[in-house]
Amino acid sequence: MYQFSGRLKTLSLALIVLGFVGMAFSFYNSSQLSLEDAKHAIEAANSDAHGGTHGEVASPHAAEASHDTHVVKTDKQAHAAMIHASEDHDTSHGDEHATHVLHQLQNRPWSAFYVALFFSLGLTLLVLTFYAIQRVAQVGWSVVILRVMEAITANLLPVSIIMIVVLAASVMHINHLFPWMAEGVFDPESDKYDAIIDGKSMWMNSTGFMLRSIAYLVIWNAYRFLIRKGSIKEDTSNDGNKTYKKNYNMSVIFLFLFMITESMMSWDWIMGLDPHWFSTLFGWYVLATLLVSALTVIAFVTIYLRSKNALPGINDSHIHDLAKFMFGFSVFWTYLWFSQFMLIWYADIPEETTYFVARFTEYKLPFLGMVVMNFVFPILLLINSDFKSKPWFVFIGGAVILMGHYVDVFVMIMPSTVGAQWSFGIPELSAIFFFVGLFIYTTFSAFAKANPITKGNPFLKESEHFHYYNIEHTGEGSGDHH
Repeated sequence: MYQFSGRLKTLSLALIVLGFVGMAFSFYNSSQLSLEDAKHAIEAANSDAHGGTHGEVASPHAAEASHDTHVVKTDKQAHAAMIHASEDHDTSHGDEHATHVLHQLQNRPWSAFYVALFFSLGLTLLVLTFYAIQRVAQVGWSVVILRVMEAITANLLPVSIIMIVVLAASVMHINHLFPWMAEGVFDPESDKYDAIIDGKSMWMNSTGFMLRSIAYLVIWNAYRFLIRKGSIKEDTSNDGNKTYKKNYNMSVIFLFLFMITESMMSWDWIMGLDPHWFSTLFGWYVLATLLVSALTVIAFVTIYLRSKNALPGINDSHIHDLAKFMFGFSVFWTYLWFSQFMLIWYADIPEETTYFVARFTEYKLPFLGMVVMNFVFPILLLINSDFKSKPWFVFIGGAVILMGHYVDVFVMIMPSTVGAQWSFGIPELSAIFFFVGLFIYTTFSAFAKANPITKGNPFLKESEHFHYYNIEHTGEGSGDHH
């Protein structure tokens, strides 16, 4: 049995505490912001964007005010009144814009936390899904790492609870993450009325939003609880594989429900941040980015536990297959990214292009950089068959992939919640530390509570003797089983 080392436990708790303190500091700072801070941010942005030319806007009014003395007094009074009305309008518009920017500044710690939360919850969910796929497909190679996947999914319950709290805070207007939740959006008598969002009110309403969110999380966590219980029961059951078949049936049902709930979750939790925009590919796109991340995390934990001699039966061929999945789904992610981008760019419909315009104008570096990190880098590192069997090489490639897909989620969320008021600092790092610490603690605590190998699985022997044959070196087919 694996023992959760005191050093690793201390590290996980230290990361949780450090992350919590950093987030508390970030939330405190954001609560102290005022309209003046927002106006300073606008002035700084205008100064950077226009090189200080913004101050010349008033000069035409000054020129008109000092126009020749041949204008009669009544004309001067009328002109002055018009200028005064214009200034009042500009002041009102400026205050409204400053309020919007203030909300964006106050959103930053919430958004940073939400990015890390969604990324942690999503990749944990996709580990659970990949686990279910292994059971339904009845594959042999992955049996020796099933307990690794089970351990990782222990992270699902705490992050689900945190997600419910954050979403409830949005519904109660404690944060401003979801613009369709703002007051007056559905009221035709309000200045903030939005006809487009109102047209989607059958889906976009707070009650339905929360009920659906709770349903997603209950379904996912129920399957995780039942399959973990059933998997441990397999080790000691002598019922002629009845427990194994029951786990198989549960996994089939879960996968059916997952394909429905994952798409709906993507619409609610991510696309809902841009309520005017939609993409029919979006659910698949989110699935791809989270699946690549999940496979990378499985590879990381497997490599670590193997180095501690905690996983009997693991060999280079298992690492090789995990790296193949990482490589393959990186290509799949790129296909979906390009498909979504190309179709929207080619159609050039304003309601659709607005999503990419915001990311190209204010997030160009992370938006384009993540394509390199998520496609070019994995292709160069993992296309070679020999490199896929080297744990240290897989670790390097996986680290870049994880960072790249974190940036992907960052770019999905931040433009809609903080706009141009983004950066990477204490709020983002603190959120990452918190969820990494939570992940380490839950994963290795769970792994220490059960036998590292599913002894009752009928495909165990096949997995223990699994070997990948490199056709380049042996002349035989790849992926053969013994």
